[in-house]
Amino acid sequence: MPDVVSDLHSIGELARASGLTVSALRFYDSAGVLTPALVDPVTGYRWYTDEQIGPARLVAGLRRVGMPVPEIAAAVRAEPAEVHRLLDAHLRRLADGLADARREVVRLRALVDPAPTTVTTLLLSPAELAAALDAVRFAVGANPELPALSGVLLDVEPDGVRLVATDRHRLAVARAAAAVDGPPARVLVPVDLVDRLRRLLDTAGAREVRLTVAGVDLRVAVAGRTLTGTALPYDFPDYRRLLREAVGERPAAYRIPVDVVALRAALRDPAAPTLAREYAGTPLAVSVLGLDDSGGLRLLHPTELAAADPTPDPVSGLRFGVNGEYLLDALDAAGCPQLVLELDGPIAPLAVRRPNDEDTFSVLMPIRL
Repeated sequence: MPDVVSDLHSIGELARASGLTVSALRFYDSAGVLTPALVDPVTGYRWYTDEQIGPARLVAGLRRVGMPVPEIAAAVRAEPAEVHRLLDAHLRRLADGLADARREVVRLRALVDPAPTTVTTLLLSPAELAAALDAVRFAVGANPELPALSGVLLDVEPDGVRLVATDRHRLAVARAAAAVDGPPARVLVPVDLVDRLRRLLDTAGAREVRLTVAGVDLRVAVAGRTLTGTALPYDFPDYRRLLREAVGERPAAYRIPVDVVALRAALRDPAAPTLAREYAGTPLAVSVLGLDDSGGLRLLHPTELAAADPTPDPVSGLRFGVNGEYLLDALDAAGCPQLVLELDGPIAPLAVRRPNDEDTFSVLMPIRL
């Protein structure tokens, strides 16, 4: 026993080498995260090998950033790629938690020192508002863990309102002109109220929509009928920054005409070719698109998929992958037989626009081939 122990490190030595306390090492032993190489059956002393110093330092670092014990245990035994995945997931949790804390602080400040409620009234065309809602509704998020994406943002400007929705994988923007009385306002309208409003806009004889925003209270009057509701208490993402990052302010490198009828039929064909990929552990069918001889958009056929190159090439042309269902949603929401697809390259976000309409479009994230 003495010869063996002389080659090992005591719990105190490992504590000094790793940055963990002795009590923390005892805890991680009991939790099965970092088990000693040897425990003296008489004294109960714990002994560790040189090879355990690195894992102990990893545990110390993960402990400092607040990673849960089960994930620390997984990280100690995992390959580097899996450790990076665990770290990315933990960072997302921390960011979400910080955003939640900031929202709660804003709410608490409002409780302590409430600001006076401002009222903004908009007069809109029912047909124009309906078209704007139709253009963004498909992109509303449905993930209960991301409640800030579960509605449509109304960003009221001096001469109209911009409608925005996103589920992180796609973003849709539309605009409706309006006569605005009152200061600018931003409200996140819950999706159930959005859907009820959309049905109300089809009311026969509706000539005008009166939308009133008073703090978090919403009131909509159409053809003698009234809807009321409350805005969601979440901060919607900074969509203007997202747009700058996604599509920028300069002209796109590629502006590809889209025959909506033909592309929709190709994507909906049960025999449409796809590539098998995986996203967040879930199988994903990727539609690969390229250019035809006239520079228009087309779905690649099976014989071409193997040769699809994710980089622009003067001979083979541009190739890029998308979620076909998401692209179908964007085509349907645009409500136009001819569209333009804009992108800067095969792994850049792509924008689907109506011709000569800068205010209504959707942005989809591509999938690396």
